[in-house]
Amino acid sequence: MTLPLIKALDLTQRPPRSMRVRLGGYSILPRILDKCRAVLVGKNGEYNFDCPLDHQFFKFAGVKPDAFKSEVAQGHGDSAILAWIQSQSLVLRSPWEIEQWSDYHDRRGPSSDAETLAYFASTLGKFSATREDICSWADLLDLDDHLSFGGQA
Repeated sequence: MTLPLIKALDLTQRPPRSMRVRLGGYSILPRILDKCRAVLVGKNGEYNFDCPLDHQFFKFAGVKPDAFKSEVAQGHGDSAILAWIQSQSLVLRSPWEIEQWSDYHDRRGPSSDAETLAYFASTLGKFSATREDICSWADLLDLDDHLSFGGQA
């Protein structure tokens, strides 16, 4: 039996797509695809598939992470995976719901509980003491990705 060819980014050499990049209107999905494919070929580096951020997407989209990973392992491209999500979802979402959910995640910052705020501030502090423009989790992930591959704060 021959295994399908999985075209994956080498996440030891470059980051996955930003969580702001969209596929079918969904933010986070292209990043999840990059991480999943990299895990399947052993090139994920420090990036993990099925992390808490990924769970946000899977819950909203109504698909199970294991089923998603199995489908990606078949070697399908982004469009085919999107079609699979739309056909397998346990929750039918309208385009406006997807857009609002994605917009929310593009701007979502740390919750107001002290532990989450402290974690966000501590993580940002490791990168920069002067970046007042980093307000959301998307901002923080983009900065982390940038700095992890040689960028400057």
